[in-house]
Amino acid sequence: MTKKSSQLWTGRFSEATDAFVQQFTASEHFDRRLYAHDIRGSQAHARMLAKVGVLTEAERDAIIEGLDAIRAEIEAGEFPWDPALEDVHMNIEKRLTDRIGEAGKKLHTGRSRNDQVATDIRLYLRDAIAEIRHQLIRLQRGLVSLAEREAATIMPGFTHLQVAQPITFGHHMLAWYEMLVRDQGRLEDCAARMNVMPLGSAALAGTSYPIERAMTCEELGFDYPSRNSLDAVSDRDFAIEFSAAGAIITTHLSRMAEEMIIWASPLTGFIELPDRFCTGSSIMPQKKNPDVAEIVRGKSARMNGHLMALLTLMKSQPLAYNRDNQEDKEPLFDAVDTVRDSLTAFADMIPNLTVNHARLYETARAGFSTATDLADYLVRQGVPFRDAHEIVGRSVRYATEEGKDLGELELDELRQFSARIGEDVFEVLTLEGSVNARDHVGGTAPTQVRAQVEAAKARLAAL
Repeated sequence: MTKKSSQLWTGRFSEATDAFVQQFTASEHFDRRLYAHDIRGSQAHARMLAKVGVLTEAERDAIIEGLDAIRAEIEAGEFPWDPALEDVHMNIEKRLTDRIGEAGKKLHTGRSRNDQVATDIRLYLRDAIAEIRHQLIRLQRGLVSLAEREAATIMPGFTHLQVAQPITFGHHMLAWYEMLVRDQGRLEDCAARMNVMPLGSAALAGTSYPIERAMTCEELGFDYPSRNSLDAVSDRDFAIEFSAAGAIITTHLSRMAEEMIIWASPLTGFIELPDRFCTGSSIMPQKKNPDVAEIVRGKSARMNGHLMALLTLMKSQPLAYNRDNQEDKEPLFDAVDTVRDSLTAFADMIPNLTVNHARLYETARAGFSTATDLADYLVRQGVPFRDAHEIVGRSVRYATEEGKDLGELELDELRQFSARIGEDVFEVLTLEGSVNARDHVGGTAPTQVRAQVEAAKARLAAL
């Protein structure tokens, strides 16, 4: 006697699926992550089917209670996952039928795995984005706190990794914060565009059953039902958009990581990273390696790969659903984990940095960072800017030869380059004078940093 297949779709076939094909096409080992969202969607679908008369109230209740019991089994690690059943949906449906009998077979009325999985992924990603936004807000708050603490701490600002102009450490932290503000906006946009319900689209053309999509839409918290069944079951724009937003987030984190790695080096010595976020060497006992920052920097490559994978996956697919889309889940799931974990690591680490004020000040003072202030001073004395630029350039060359900073030159030494230079020039050649002079919206002056901190606190409180 031929053993009956455990698969739920074998009526059309005259032979069993090849064992390798069964293994090759199975997805339950990774899409089981969708179990809670699959159960939630199925329970909403059952309630709707009962309302329109496809299920009796008793069948509805049996299905809902059976799915609750299956959720408990999965969360207890007692669920009998079967690769032969291909995916999370058929595993749960089979288990439901085993538990409650014929009523379990009626659950799939009026839907397809195509609209079922499209709904599950949206529900899953909606929750994931909410969790990621929480970690993003934690990191933003940490940066704002650090900016407030170091609002007047002077450090060198760089272009081309060369000392450019003095800035405040708080100003630099708020630059990182602004990157994350844009990231928040992208996640909000992604979540809003994604919050459309595919359920009811069935395989591709809708269903002939008298379903009430508005009911399931409201219960599942979607903004509205999808307007086109073909598009609804085949659309993965939301996964691509999330991965694009995630790739930008990890690019921002990578830039932060790069600066922290440079700053924590003994060659620079600007900051000290907390020991609990570093590791040592197996052979060099003196080493303190910034491993968390380095790993986060590396995660950006992983995210870029996931984005490219999803774009490439979708680029040649005709409408509607194709089995290719099974390949959307692993990159998407890993993208969610990567972005969330990277943000969590930085949210825990960055607020606990130790800032080396003396070293920052010393480096800012040593790099002719007030040269632009001297040029601005000359312009205020009536010197055309291009002439002032030339004068300052010659002054810097002279100071370099003398082994001095501009602020260490005597007045007579400075006046050999321009008679317009007076005693008051030394007010602008100090680091404090330089940063305080940039007292405008977006500037590095401590007063502006503190104002931006308060504005950032208000924005974060409203999230």
